Amino acid sequence: MTVTVDRPIAERPARGGLVTWLTTTDHKKIGILYVTSAFGFFLIAGVFALLMRTELAQPGIQFLDRQGYSELFTIHGTTMLFLFAAPFGLGLGNYLVPLQIGAPDMAFPRLNALSYWLFLAGALVIFSGFGASGGAANVGWTGYPPLSELRWSPSIGVDLWVVGLSLTGIATIMTAINLVTTIVLYRAPGMTMWRMPVFTWEILITALLLLMAFPSLTAAFSLLLIDRLAGGHAFDPGGGGDPILYQHLFWFLGHPEVYIIILPVFGIISEIIPVFSRKPIFGYAGLILASLAIAGYSMSVWAHHMFTTGAVSNPFFAATSMAIAVPTGIKFFNWIGTMIGGRLRFTVPMLFAIGFLLNFLIGGVTGVMLASPPVDYQVSDTYFLVAHFHYTLMGGAAFGIMAGIYFWWPKVTGFLLREGLGRLTFALMFVGFNATFWPQFVLGQRGMPRRVVDYPATIGWSALNLLSTIGSFVLALGVLVFLIDVVVSARRREPAGDDPWGGFSLEWTTSSPPPEHNFDRIPPIRNERPALELHDPAAVQEPAS
Repeated sequence: MTVTVDRPIAERPARGGLVTWLTTTDHKKIGILYVTSAFGFFLIAGVFALLMRTELAQPGIQFLDRQGYSELFTIHGTTMLFLFAAPFGLGLGNYLVPLQIGAPDMAFPRLNALSYWLFLAGALVIFSGFGASGGAANVGWTGYPPLSELRWSPSIGVDLWVVGLSLTGIATIMTAINLVTTIVLYRAPGMTMWRMPVFTWEILITALLLLMAFPSLTAAFSLLLIDRLAGGHAFDPGGGGDPILYQHLFWFLGHPEVYIIILPVFGIISEIIPVFSRKPIFGYAGLILASLAIAGYSMSVWAHHMFTTGAVSNPFFAATSMAIAVPTGIKFFNWIGTMIGGRLRFTVPMLFAIGFLLNFLIGGVTGVMLASPPVDYQVSDTYFLVAHFHYTLMGGAAFGIMAGIYFWWPKVTGFLLREGLGRLTFALMFVGFNATFWPQFVLGQRGMPRRVVDYPATIGWSALNLLSTIGSFVLALGVLVFLIDVVVSARRREPAGDDPWGGFSLEWTTSSPPPEHNFDRIPPIRNERPALELHDPAAVQEPAS
């Protein structure tokens, strides 16, 4: 059955204008606000990373003292995790999910707008700590007590950090409620659950994870704020509290947070590889079930961050941490199986998708290594952990996000980015990333601790730190080329058409950019590739009834 929208085009509200953006409840505009804000925070956090790497290029204190360095790595980690990677995935979901399921908007448009503005307010509160007495938060992005207790960190910047993260957490929970409701209740006729695009499935699973995991972080921050401002002792051992309780509450969100970040990226990769292989995704049902297994396992692995505390069952959490690699490995087989025998096109989105596979594989393998308590004891709090973490979240999530930007850019804007500049962006980012973080595995094995601003000149770490710093600037150059690509492409505005890639999912059946109400006409939905069926019916075989 074909669903039509009777609203005349002439009645569509005019686009543009600052007031329109400040007051909008259109999921597409809110999605754009989310992803542009998140990418802006990525740039800020990247500058902080360059400052830290410049300081570490050679031994000695050059221009950052210990306080300033601690503030930078605290806000850098906080920004990358809570203000860039996770919000970008949710922002992309905000934009794409209604389009992919044939809905006119999110289920709760006003709640959607409130979620974004709470997120932005929380981010600004966090950064306002740089102007506070005593400076910004300097307690690490984990904020472990007793370091984060008032007597050890009296700066108001820590209070602002806690309040800001609490606001962003509330905004994230509200967004999750909206996404789940929209996906469950607002699908177009014919769009069954097992016909939804993989990206929408990953967003649904992510939203459910958010609802289960984020409340524990809110509880941890609430108790910490009570300790700091109201004389509580929840985490103060001097008053009968337990700082290990904070670690349990934090990591009960902190490790699912890794999958909250990476599951939307899995969805991005699962949309891109089939399109540029000209094949349906290999093992669609298995891919979805693997994501559900990852979500389930992710709630049982939090304490592998606490092996060295002696307060958790190391064998149990080692077993669950290793088991979670199995469904992730299944996904790799799905992606590789999709490419085998396909008519591969190595466009910029596909290059970034392949870069994601290579980087994330290294992050995943080293994650299995760290799931072994004896290995974890040896490399805990060293640069080996820094390298693993960045291969997972920067090499994985950021490369996947770049793939998604290049893939959906023409749908959002109506024009293409430059292919040549895009390839240069990928090359610089891939080489720069690996030159930055591969040496850090070796530094960690040689015992260099993380979160230090200085190190001895005679211990053999200098050359590797210099190489890592050079790599960071090559990586930054790649990001700069991307920004140049955006500016140049925006000026030339090469029309993209409604479906420049030959996409499979429903968003490629509407105009680029989509109208206010998303669709003037929704095509019949008889499988998980309605756009391909509309544009090339012979390419789609009807499933057996």
